[in-house]
Amino acid sequence: MEQRELGKSGLRVSALGLGCMTMSGGYGEADEAEGTATIHRAIEVGITFLDTADVYGAGHNETLVGRALRGVRGRVVLATKGGMARDSGRPYGVDGRPEHLRRACESSLGRLGVDAVDLYYLHRVDPDVPVEESVGAMARLVEEGKARHLGLSEVGPKTLARAHAIHPIAAVQSEYSLWTRDPEASSLPACRALGVGFVPFSPLGRGLFGARLRTMEGLPEGDFRRGLPRFQGENFGKNLSLVERLEALASAKACTAAQLALAWLLSRGEDVVPIPGTKRRTYLEENAGAVDVKLSDEDVAALDSALAANEVAGERYPEQYRRLVAD
Repeated sequence: MEQRELGKSGLRVSALGLGCMTMSGGYGEADEAEGTATIHRAIEVGITFLDTADVYGAGHNETLVGRALRGVRGRVVLATKGGMARDSGRPYGVDGRPEHLRRACESSLGRLGVDAVDLYYLHRVDPDVPVEESVGAMARLVEEGKARHLGLSEVGPKTLARAHAIHPIAAVQSEYSLWTRDPEASSLPACRALGVGFVPFSPLGRGLFGARLRTMEGLPEGDFRRGLPRFQGENFGKNLSLVERLEALASAKACTAAQLALAWLLSRGEDVVPIPGTKRRTYLEENAGAVDVKLSDEDVAALDSALAANEVAGERYPEQYRRLVAD
């Protein structure tokens, strides 16, 4: 598979990555055996950029990923995250204090069974801790050889600039897709000005672009999406109509809606590396096919028109999560 460099960091990754979160729940029940098989199949088809976090499955996801990578660690670029602490009693469920980030990283290394991760993200900026302090602590982890590169998640231009002044940031991870265009006017230009790569998560509209979901009854109880405004009430029906437009364009292009959505993101620039998440080999292989879908200027214009940002119904997060998106 095509390789891309994350900004000017020197860190080269597959053009598509694999988000591993749902292998440990979040979007329905987990199947550890299938999740492991999905990771192995990803490596076989050339997807070698894996993304996890200490909070996914309360550590279960890192353990699963670590077991799956035994014997093949050298073939992948491994990213994980720290800084969310939902059961800590800390305000907003985040903890960016230096002492916490050190413990979090060392615990992640233990669960993953590795000496170092290639990319260590601050999962969310702690409103009560200056980002300079958090990134300073992460920079010391780099000095000690526990992380090779640093990243940030869900940050805007101001926070990125402050963090980058403390230690070079290799990548910013934020939601970006045909129905979440916010980064185009904020974090994406800021990343390019500083030579930072951009890693879109939820590139398939939280799975709506590829799951053929048509009613909320199709979501299991406890599914994270049940609490998201875009999946509630009238918003859900309005957003389904946008998906139908995407499916019509995909049919004309002889590909799936998921492949077309990923191809659109890949066309945004060589510094953009989407990480669609899946827990099944079938969807993984479908997603991998997106790299073969080539878009003309007319194709891109049709997509931009069919899924106009101002037609998307609902905020992407409820209020308690919006507070954790740093400016």
